[in-house]
Amino acid sequence: MVPLAVYAMNTVEHFLCSSSLWRFLTERQLLPWLLSGTILGNHVLEIGAGYGPATPQLRLAVPRVTSIEYDARSTAKLKVHHDGGPGAAIRGDAAQLPFADQTFSSAIAILVLHHLKTRESQNRMFAEVFRVLRPGGVFIAFEINDGWIHRVGHFKSTFTPVSPGSAFARLTGVGFSRIAVDFTRGGFRLSANKEKEERAMPEPIGESLSVNSEDGGSRGLALKKGA
Repeated sequence: MVPLAVYAMNTVEHFLCSSSLWRFLTERQLLPWLLSGTILGNHVLEIGAGYGPATPQLRLAVPRVTSIEYDARSTAKLKVHHDGGPGAAIRGDAAQLPFADQTFSSAIAILVLHHLKTRESQNRMFAEVFRVLRPGGVFIAFEINDGWIHRVGHFKSTFTPVSPGSAFARLTGVGFSRIAVDFTRGGFRLSANKEKEERAMPEPIGESLSVNSEDGGSRGLALKKGA
């Protein structure tokens, strides 16, 4: 299988992402805000888990966490967080998820999308996440804003920034609904839902049933300011 989402991280990124400081910020600041008001269910897919700064907290929050990471060095350290517990840490491609349809109750991706080399790879990841989520599942992603400081910080590293304004069209294009974008200092959160499957109501025997209905559903892009 040819990887679609091959990316590169420079030495500074590897150092920061494996640091105790980043773990502390992830656990104490980022995750509480990112997951606020979100029901994760019983099986979370952690995409691009890196060195695992969010993994221990996710494992405390839900019964089962499956983490996927493309970088071999990061995956080796990530497996330590899964030793002896439910779930797994595997090496894999975010744009070609090696899981069956409707496996997970939720999926989370922290600082992953901008590391995919192309916009098409990002869209492919959106489609793959939608595929592996169960009906009623939720997808949460955190991304950084485009800007010169982040471009400098990603020197010799993959940086394909995601425009918050493009989220609605791109996520609805693969099937998601109830998309929202929430901003905080230095970044933003994307959230989207996979609607539950509606059961068809049986037509009463011996009766002719005529129903006039209006489409009361709506999809929109919510822009909010966070703390």
